[in-house]
Amino acid sequence: MTTQPLDLDALVDPAYREALAANPGRSIDMSDGIQAAVDRWRATGMQFEPAPPRPGISVEDHFVPGPEGAPDVMVRVYQPDGLPKPAAAVYNIHGGGMIGGDVPFGDADCMAYAANLGVIVASVEYRLAPEHPYPAPIEDCYAGLLWLWQQADSLGVDRERIAIRGGSAGGGLAAGLALLARDRGEVEICYQVLIFPMLDDRNITPSSHQITDLRVWSRSHNELGWNAYLEGRAGADDISPYAAPSRATDLAGLPPAYISVGTLDLFLDEDVDYAQALAHAGVAVELNVYPGAYHGAHGTVPGAPLSRRWRRDEYQAVERALGGE
Repeated sequence: MTTQPLDLDALVDPAYREALAANPGRSIDMSDGIQAAVDRWRATGMQFEPAPPRPGISVEDHFVPGPEGAPDVMVRVYQPDGLPKPAAAVYNIHGGGMIGGDVPFGDADCMAYAANLGVIVASVEYRLAPEHPYPAPIEDCYAGLLWLWQQADSLGVDRERIAIRGGSAGGGLAAGLALLARDRGEVEICYQVLIFPMLDDRNITPSSHQITDLRVWSRSHNELGWNAYLEGRAGADDISPYAAPSRATDLAGLPPAYISVGTLDLFLDEDVDYAQALAHAGVAVELNVYPGAYHGAHGTVPGAPLSRRWRRDEYQAVERALGGE
């Protein structure tokens, strides 16, 4: 199998070609340190318009107890008006390479989830690296999930139907959270939704070498994100599976999983490998691989046929998992 860089322009789904060509790219220079590189990456970040309110969806922020000795954690809850209770819930973790992103960036997605699936959505604002390296982000995610579990009665959440979901770094955090929840035994998760999850700090798969195009989340971006999260120790021998779930050697007893990724995503191999490892451990897993999709493509061109299929497949899987019709 070749590890030569792929030509994304030649291989991308035609519906995504224009968006890819319009992306100027974001270069990475870590010569003066991780923090400086992250600051530059954040300064050139994509701007977005805040999502307008969605009729029929109420939104409320809760500040909940954080990990011991840490600040409170904000959890934003989205609820469809008139939703019969107790209802299923989806606990959402935003992406951003461990170094960016926030809850407002995911507002539109979370409101759509609540409206289209008839569920309560809770989205967690975790601290970011490198200012707050592992384990701060995953512990913030756990604190928010524990609060959702403990407050299920007051929120109208059915404890038997709580799924966790995340994309990219959020997918990696969701996979780590599933491991952490299994091992701590305080919270029961019925399903995990991992959208092109960031799982492996080692960057050793063929696809991790093939995606070098700076217009998408590339090898150099991924090396920055992991080293920010792991304090410059990405690839070390003693990295916890809660930080990098691909390191886990025991996946038995995890909740069923849904994993989706594109063929032009540097996470392709590690995501496929993780799906196989879950299956080998006796965990029910559904894996969807979308041809011609780069990292995050379905979000950049939501109206593309492949994007609509991507979202439909995910919604249908979550409906099945949470007992929807």
